[in-house]
Amino acid sequence: MLTQCIGGWYAKNTSASAEPASLIRMDKNWQGKIALITGASSGIGESCAYFLAARGLRVVLTARREHRLNEIAQAIQQQGGQAHFFAHDLSDEQARLQLTQQIAELVGPVDVLINNAGFGWYGYFHKMDWLDAARMISVNVAATAHLTRLMLPGMLARHSGHIINISSIAGSLPNQGIAIYSASKAFVDAFTTALHRELRGSGVHASAIRLGPVKTPFFNQARNMKNGGSVPAERFAIPVERVNWAIWQLLQHPQRVMYLPGWLRVSRLVEPMFSGLIDRLGPLLLRRVEPRNEIRAK
Repeated sequence: MLTQCIGGWYAKNTSASAEPASLIRMDKNWQGKIALITGASSGIGESCAYFLAARGLRVVLTARREHRLNEIAQAIQQQGGQAHFFAHDLSDEQARLQLTQQIAELVGPVDVLINNAGFGWYGYFHKMDWLDAARMISVNVAATAHLTRLMLPGMLARHSGHIINISSIAGSLPNQGIAIYSASKAFVDAFTTALHRELRGSGVHASAIRLGPVKTPFFNQARNMKNGGSVPAERFAIPVERVNWAIWQLLQHPQRVMYLPGWLRVSRLVEPMFSGLIDRLGPLLLRRVEPRNEIRAK
């Protein structure tokens, strides 16, 4: 029944590249393992919750929108999956502490932490509302580091666990229009690399997925924020299902970093090789986009 539910959800809510229902099956090696997914009320987090539940993991969902978390958890539970949810604003340090306590008391030790919560904004930094900038730092940076710090001791004591941080190629390409976002992802990249090296031989793994644009509500949310604009890269977005498979591959075969799509691994060479050209041409793109954003906002 669970496979039928997940297969139907994929068929209705994804593109033709979605996972065929016939391939969705429980994995005995992961059955009953607990995966905490942040930012689980939509986009990558929501899709990942269905994906991992179909493979037998107990998924713990957290985000701000309680009604969405409830809907997703019920959809999984009604078909035999295991899902729990706790609504929290992860920009709040006390909320993160409370979340950790709730999971420990009501669910159990976390085996997989997927730090997915985050959001973006596009436009000139001087036009970005500081409250939005501060919240982006709190969610994209502080929540990732803090939840990792809270989960790591238990994982290390059990000599088992995996932390997967959802990052972006923007971390190594600090382009115009995404000053705070790209800086936040640069932190995630450096943080994950350092953790990966610290944890070597411990039985606990740390990985980052450096994504290009993905078809999720991320872009609409960025547009709808105060003074926010349309992200030019949206037109190149890939289906969210590909992120699910990347996460699954990392769980099966841990590694420090994965690029998605794979050809984006060349992005790490772009900044050092072409930074002078980007310095001159990059701002022109933002200037072209900015007038359209101002017209749309009126």
